Amino acid sequence: MLTGEEWEVVVLSVQVALAAVALAVPPGIWLAYRLARRTMPGQFLVENLVQLPLVLPPIVTGYLLLVAFSPEGPVGVLLSSVFGVRIPFSWAGACIAAGVVAFPLLVQTMRVTFEQIRPEWEEAVYVYGGGSWAAFRYVVLPLAGRGIAAGFTLAFARAIGEFGATIVLAGNIPGRTRTLPLAIFTRLNQVGGDAAAWRLVAIAVGLSVCSLLLHTLLTRRLHDPRHPAG
Repeated sequence: MLTGEEWEVVVLSVQVALAAVALAVPPGIWLAYRLARRTMPGQFLVENLVQLPLVLPPIVTGYLLLVAFSPEGPVGVLLSSVFGVRIPFSWAGACIAAGVVAFPLLVQTMRVTFEQIRPEWEEAVYVYGGGSWAAFRYVVLPLAGRGIAAGFTLAFARAIGEFGATIVLAGNIPGRTRTLPLAIFTRLNQVGGDAAAWRLVAIAVGLSVCSLLLHTLLTRRLHDPRHPAG
């Protein structure tokens, strides 16, 4: 059985991952659609920048985020002076770190879905007097529903497992930023912490497996030639 402190870690991890991916979904949808339709200026550069967190060591990603969001950084100084918000070593910092690392998986999954939706179906809306927003809202989004959900699920699984960027940007603060990977790392460095570490490992594996199973179910139909998209 999990202790109260361990349950707190699990709940915090799920909250951070859900918030991180939820915040990433709107820009992720916009970017994935633009990349799928090849209407993004400097597309080659944008594609590589989006995929960069996948190949960078997470600690490097965390350090770059720390530099950007520190009180003296280009983003942090604005947040601090205008809104009085400090991102480093906070719950918001954990969300940002998890969201940035999971963002490439979110975009890539949704982009594949948008590429399966034929532009002619959107053009049919224009024939009846609709604009680009109407075409996107009433044609693209309904067809891409499964793909968007699949991208959310895969990004959630990645956000749950995020460690390197989180510990650099948000720290390892109990009750605030100590997510599952950080709690496991902490237990492994404590004398007699193996039993607690195994309990948390089991929860992490369970959450990841469930997320991947759901992702598989959602994407199975996306690759069915009888169905153009979700």
